[in-house]
Amino acid sequence: MSGVRVDKWLWAARFFKTRSLASDAVGGGKVKLNGTMTKPARDVKIGDRLDIGNGDSRWQVTVLALSEKRGPASAARQLYEETPDSIATREAAQMQRKFSVEPAADIHGRPTKHDRRRLERLGG
Repeated sequence: MSGVRVDKWLWAARFFKTRSLASDAVGGGKVKLNGTMTKPARDVKIGDRLDIGNGDSRWQVTVLALSEKRGPASAARQLYEETPDSIATREAAQMQRKFSVEPAADIHGRPTKHDRRRLERLGG
């Protein structure tokens, strides 16, 4: 096997839940192959570097093996190696999310009549 489509590989490596999501991410510029934007049909080869963005998460990985089939998570982890910088960045972002408070966490739906009156009193 000389190469695998990048969208198939991303799906098989479990970075995206479906192949169409992987294809949309590649087409939308959220995945870079060896530092450049690419198309979903481009082949990925062993040794290539991928920069992958999926929501809040970002990965920088090196391709170690190729696969067109999605298998268990343990097999998917054997397809790539994450760079130490990427691991540190993801862990720092995870800690920040863990200890920061969501600004809208205490807002639940529309303001009640009581809330509206209190806002009017404050605002004038």
